[in-house]
Parts: sequence; structure tokens; C-alpha cells
Amino acid sequence: MKRIDALRILADHSAELPVVVTCAASSRELAAVADRPNHLYLLDSMGLAGSVATGIAMALDDTPVAKVLVIEGDGSLLMNPNVLATGGFLRPDKLVMVLLDNAVYGATANLPTYAEDIDLGLLAEASGWTVRRAADPDELHSVMREVTQLPGPVLLHVHLEAGNATNVPKLLEDPVIIGRRFQDWLSNRVSTQEGAQLTAAAEVLL
Repeated sequence: MKRIDALRILADHSAELPVVVTCAASSRELAAVADRPNHLYLLDSMGLAGSVATGIAMALDDTPVAKVLVIEGDGSLLMNPNVLATGGFLRPDKLVMVLLDNAVYGATANLPTYAEDIDLGLLAEASGWTVRRAADPDELHSVMREVTQLPGPVLLHVHLEAGNATNVPKLLEDPVIIGRRFQDWLSNRVSTQEGAQLTAAAEVLL
């Protein structure tokens, strides 16, 4: 299974969730699969997807939003492994990180990352995360259903083949526009779900 195959599955499971996506090929390929306003593409911000998603998950703790999904790569996570310790310490209940691990830097001729020899899932476990694993499409479908029901922080370690998808256009949208689109979607999502909860509660009382 290559990255774009995994992203198609993740898109199937995340249409109603805020999704923070690491930079480069991961953002481009997800946008090619399904470009949605609930996707926050962190262009040119390698290593920061987990940190941004942690803050969003904590901010949404008392809202009806079920989970915050962050799509990270092994090379990007290795630029900021402190996000694992931070997540283990703060324990954001709604945080789910999907680590797409192909053990290479896809943007630099597939040079190997440390993940070739270091198990990043074990690193997350040592930091206090609940860890699940998947290595093929069926496993990924099944485990995605599970991790969205577990208390966070949760890391889903997905082992991939190396290789970028071909004929995927560059993602040239202004990051400010991407951020505003995501913010508007999230604000509307929170207010709509809170309104639905209040309506349901009123119906029960009446």
C-alpha cells in the first residue's frame, strides 16, 4: 500500500472531522483525492502538523466535535518528535495521529529516514499514546473505525511502500485562504453540532 492508497481510505473516514495534514506530497495527494474545507494543509511547515492538531484538539475538548485527525509522515514527525511527549503529557482526548510511515523522505529522492531502524510506534507508546498499527487497506479500514472510538491521544502507525503518486498537481493555494476556509468550516461545524445537541435535549425535556 502506497501513501495515496492510504489517503483514499482516510478520506473515507474523515469527511466530518477536522483534518490537519503535513506538508509536501501528503497534502498534494490528499487534495487530489478529496479537497475539502475540513482539511488544513500545512504547506511548508514540516514537523508542525502534530503540534497544530494538539492545540485544536485541546480547544475543541468541550465541543461536540468527535475527533481531530492529524496526518503525519515519518520524516516530518522526526523533525518534531517532542509532539509525542507533549501529547503524552497533555493527553488531548480527541487527538488521533495517523502516521504514514514509508521510511523515506519522499521529496528528496527517497532518502531513508531514521524510521528505517527506529519504531516510531514504540516511541509513541513510551510517551503514553495508545498505538494501533495497519499495513494493508483492510487493516486500515478496520483500525480507523476503532481509533475514532478510543480516548486519545491515539497514534495509528501505518506502514507503507515508498513512492509518491504520479500526475498529482502542486497545491498552490494561498495558505491564508486554506486557513480561513478551515476556520470557517470548523466554526460552522461546532455551532451546528452544538445547536443539534441543544435541540435534542429540548425534545427530551418536552
